[in-house]
Amino acid sequence: MSEGMQVVDEKLDFDPDALREKYRAERDKRLRAEGNEQYQEVVGDFSNYIDDPYIDEVIEREPIVDEMDIIVVGGGFGGLITGARFRELGFDRVRIIEKGSNFGGTWYWNRYPGAACDTESYIYLPLCEELNFVPKEKYTHAPEILQHSQNIGEHYDLYRDACFQTEVTGMEWDSGDNRWTVRTNRDDEVRAKFVIMSNGPLNRPKLPGLPGINDYQGHTFHTSRWDYEYTGGGPEGGLENLADKRVGIIGTGATAVQCIPHLGRAAKELFVFQRTPSSVDVRANRPTDPNWAQGLEEGWQRNRMENFNTLTSGGIVEEDLVQDGWTEIIRNLISMANFRGKDTDWSKVPYLMEIADFKKMNQIRTRVDSIVKDPKTAEALKPWYRQFCKRPCFHDEYLPTFNRENVHLVDTEGKGVEAITEKGIVANGKEFAVDCIIFATGFEVGTEYTRRAGYDVTGKDGIKLSEKWADGIRTLHGFHTRGFPNLFVMSNSQAGFTTNFPHAMDEAARHMGYIIKKCADENITTIEPTQEAEDDWVDEIVSLSRLNENFQAECTPGYYNNEGQPNPKSVQNGAYGKGSNPYFKKMKEWRDEGNLPGLEIS
Repeated sequence: MSEGMQVVDEKLDFDPDALREKYRAERDKRLRAEGNEQYQEVVGDFSNYIDDPYIDEVIEREPIVDEMDIIVVGGGFGGLITGARFRELGFDRVRIIEKGSNFGGTWYWNRYPGAACDTESYIYLPLCEELNFVPKEKYTHAPEILQHSQNIGEHYDLYRDACFQTEVTGMEWDSGDNRWTVRTNRDDEVRAKFVIMSNGPLNRPKLPGLPGINDYQGHTFHTSRWDYEYTGGGPEGGLENLADKRVGIIGTGATAVQCIPHLGRAAKELFVFQRTPSSVDVRANRPTDPNWAQGLEEGWQRNRMENFNTLTSGGIVEEDLVQDGWTEIIRNLISMANFRGKDTDWSKVPYLMEIADFKKMNQIRTRVDSIVKDPKTAEALKPWYRQFCKRPCFHDEYLPTFNRENVHLVDTEGKGVEAITEKGIVANGKEFAVDCIIFATGFEVGTEYTRRAGYDVTGKDGIKLSEKWADGIRTLHGFHTRGFPNLFVMSNSQAGFTTNFPHAMDEAARHMGYIIKKCADENITTIEPTQEAEDDWVDEIVSLSRLNENFQAECTPGYYNNEGQPNPKSVQNGAYGKGSNPYFKKMKEWRDEGNLPGLEIS
């Protein structure tokens, strides 16, 4: 260890080596040989878990057989931002196909009590400036986010050609007239020159693959299809029907952190089944200051988004505009390293980053002790891993909920629930009888892209996307894949990832809009990547992903690291390894060249 590092160590009130060993031990408790296969796919007997409980009325219509310029699959933020940017470029015939009954995507489905954004709403809600809108809270709640989604649809006239309560079942490329035919479960056959797949990264619920899951005789639902008919109340809480119910909730991730306080207040008894505790930091939500909102200048939202993204990517800014838990660790790091000085020793940065992380997580664990009264419960709620191994959470009511006499934490020490019976849940060798089981078990992430999308795509010469990507995703820039002309994928895979998803979505929408507008202006019929360009991009993704392999391998299992099983495919399917800002810069430089390099044009 260098002299500079020894100086840092002498100032620490903890032993970094001891923490590293503790983190490894806790990770090892949670490793499971089956990885993603531990989850049950929501098909067959489980398909009711993805039914839409929010339908006011079933849309009755005849099958549509027509042609559009552009079809966008998915009506969440990605589809809405894309539709909006295409409208701004003058594209009139744009159709969004959405399985829900309205726009909103994640925020259409996730209406559980307490649902709110955990990235600041002033940067998270897209197109605020375009709609002259400022959210009413720093971390606004789901109803306002859903309404904003629908306001985007109205503002950009995206409802006109939208198809709701409609699921894509497949699409095929016709080389004869260079068009895609998109088929749906409503027997639609819509042709289009361009297709954008914006299915969303978190759209397919998953269930634990537990013995006896079919035997349970009580009531069940997934948090992404909250059953207010059973619980009573609404997104604001007030779940009065649970007053005489014993409720079990499986999962303690970001969703559970938000809904458990409401369940704890309402249920006769609440059993929280935990495999790995979340990192829960201060939220400190507050109403928007109207004077601040009135004083915002043109370009305020993009400036704020870029400021946040620079900081969370490890960059330096003169002022942290957002000042939240996401940016705090970077502020800690800056205070420890002389980044602005000419004598910065960049070889020490990874070590200093780890020390800053240790300090932050020690704060979070100390916070648990300061709030939770029972020492055993407090100890079980402490997260022993690096902050960004799992999605950090921010909440001021979650930890106090475990001080309630009717709330019981069932900590499985990494092993998870063992089984489900007719009467309830088995964990730690004990059966817990409950009237209702709520699955807060998240969404499929590491599974095959076409499985999560719910349909396959047939490109040139009959090749299936599932076949081409069987050994890992292959794209140019995350957007294009050879053999599938005029098809665009909006995803984190092989593209720029930021914790503020809508920022990346907007960058992607602008990039796709540039390409499609260029095709329209220059009478370009088809585009697809050359084999060389695609191969080079995949090689670059894999080589850069290796920079993050050790970090992911040492993390506690979760969807960030393929349930603790990083493998060549997950490395290849990852985001651009240098970070989102370098990726956005690279895409801008590509556009500035003006001749669509790496794309085969006809």
